[in-house]
Amino acid sequence: MMEARVAQAAARLERQENEIKSLTAEIEHLKNFGCLGVSPSLEGLRDENAKLKYRLSFLQKSLQEERNKTVKSMININSCLQEIFGAAIQAAYPELENPPLVVTPSQQPKFGDYQCNSAMGITQILLKTREQKVSPREIAEKITKHIPANECIEKVEIAGPGFINVHLRKDFVSKQLSSLLMNGVQPPAIGKRKRVILDFSSPNIAKEMHVGHLRSTIIGESMCRLFEFAGHDVLRLNHLGDWGTQFGMLIAHLQDRFPDYLSVSPPIGDLQAFYKESKRRFDTEEEFKKRAYQCVVLLQSKDPDFIKAWQLICDVSRKEFQKIYNCLDITLTERGESFYQDMMKDIIKEFEDKGFVQVDDGRKVVFVPGFSVPLTIMKSDGGYTYDTSDLAALRHRLLEEKGDILIYVVDSGQSVHLQTIFAAGQMIGWYDPKVTRITHAAFGVVLGEDKKKFKTRSGDTVRLTDLLEEGLKRAMDKLKDKERDKVLTPEELKAAQMSVAFGCIKYADLSHNRLNDYVFSFDKMLDDRGNTAAYLLYAFTRIRAIARLANIDEKMLRKAAREEVLVLDHEKEWKLGKCILRFPEILQKILDDLLLHTLCDYLYELATTFTEFYDNCYCVEKDRQSGQIVKVNMWRLLLCEATATVMAKGFDILGIKPVERM
Repeated sequence: MMEARVAQAAARLERQENEIKSLTAEIEHLKNFGCLGVSPSLEGLRDENAKLKYRLSFLQKSLQEERNKTVKSMININSCLQEIFGAAIQAAYPELENPPLVVTPSQQPKFGDYQCNSAMGITQILLKTREQKVSPREIAEKITKHIPANECIEKVEIAGPGFINVHLRKDFVSKQLSSLLMNGVQPPAIGKRKRVILDFSSPNIAKEMHVGHLRSTIIGESMCRLFEFAGHDVLRLNHLGDWGTQFGMLIAHLQDRFPDYLSVSPPIGDLQAFYKESKRRFDTEEEFKKRAYQCVVLLQSKDPDFIKAWQLICDVSRKEFQKIYNCLDITLTERGESFYQDMMKDIIKEFEDKGFVQVDDGRKVVFVPGFSVPLTIMKSDGGYTYDTSDLAALRHRLLEEKGDILIYVVDSGQSVHLQTIFAAGQMIGWYDPKVTRITHAAFGVVLGEDKKKFKTRSGDTVRLTDLLEEGLKRAMDKLKDKERDKVLTPEELKAAQMSVAFGCIKYADLSHNRLNDYVFSFDKMLDDRGNTAAYLLYAFTRIRAIARLANIDEKMLRKAAREEVLVLDHEKEWKLGKCILRFPEILQKILDDLLLHTLCDYLYELATTFTEFYDNCYCVEKDRQSGQIVKVNMWRLLLCEATATVMAKGFDILGIKPVERM
């Protein structure tokens, strides 16, 4: 069977290569007749030449894609259609530069599977630039006449004022589903592999992680997983607040509380309380305040005893942070503010050498075009600022780490600061925004159910450890309400508890547009109805159970995937098959706009589309009297498997761990 496929592919390649040779010769022939000149009498030849060129370009691309099929990647159907319609529009209107290209999935089956809505935009362009009044329908007709031969379109229809409705070929969709089942879920083709650096989480040493750190940590982890799945080289950075004047008071307090800290590790159990004690003393005791400032000077001069004290305090915090990272399955490379301290002097010198530094009341500041507030790169006392360390971090990531894509997952309140930093980096020549992508992936705040900033009843910030413990408790209560403790083993119950608790907390965040604030509600996130992790996790376990209850194991499914043709005759089979194959275009969209709620919306749509399919199409037929299995519709079980496979990968990108039994 495989040999036959190889032979078919080889024949297809040979046909395409012959057509390309023929077209190349034809274009050379036209060139010899001067069709690239400006003589009006040769207008027809020039148009023909342009059309042939675009046809040639399309075929060459298709040929390259055929050759690249040894590299496993899922086909992005939307991208394929954009290429096809892009070639058709260029052939129909070769004189237009960058004509609009709009291809979207159809919202209703009567409008086909996809729609190309470019005709309306082209109408406007022709009217504005050439004063030609052409109806969108006429343009749509011209575009459809130039659609190149392809393997995915069954037919096109023009509807309304000029919408082009696209119907996909069933054998094409069936073939893509078979490929998914045999090769697993593969990333969409991304072109060149890039170095992606993500800055996320970033708590402060000596302070506990609170609910405000939740969004950056969850969103950043999910973005990393997506870029890694797409095949990029990802560096996950935790820009810890591990340096600064606050360490003076912490070290002074450490010396008083644990004078033998150099030889005996101090038993600091509650670092938050330790921080509050030192802050109270700093604010009320003048002698302590003076000593705290001396400690800062000694720390910055790298005195070994003070470096040891600093490291002890950092280690206590790290252990607490790591407990939370372990719970949420977060992986990070620590690179705090201290990492960049030795680079600060060079940053200031570089800005001075290029004439960007001004002195204001003893401070060294840099004005960046377009921003009213300057960056302070050195205080009047000679100290550095967050501006200095953020510039040093940006420079290191660009010039030392060679980042192609830099993403800062930081709250919206830092927007102006970060945009100023990025603009300063561009101004001094560290990067060209046309080559290097630098993005502030901003996010809103977490609100309580009263729609105010999420706090405890006493008005304190909610500690992340307390939040996660509450999630575990509520998840177990929910499972026991459903009497899952009576059917699951203790190990399975524990796994289900962690899956539901942490999955629901993550999904509640990721399913909201990150730019907006969102209301944190355990009741809503643990509800197994609607667009929640609880609903999706239950749906996933039910889908996985279908084959198991029919006594079909993984080996049998793999064999069926190689041999069975996926029949998509029922409208619900067809709808589910198309929905499964939209996964690569969903991922591509998120790689572009970094809005992860799109993936959550897609997974919910996939789960509900599957329910429609399962309610209307028998996968396993049983005798009504005996309950014995009389028939297994294997192609439908394969659709179940394809759905579960895509859902599992979606969960993985979101950082959610499903379980086989719940």
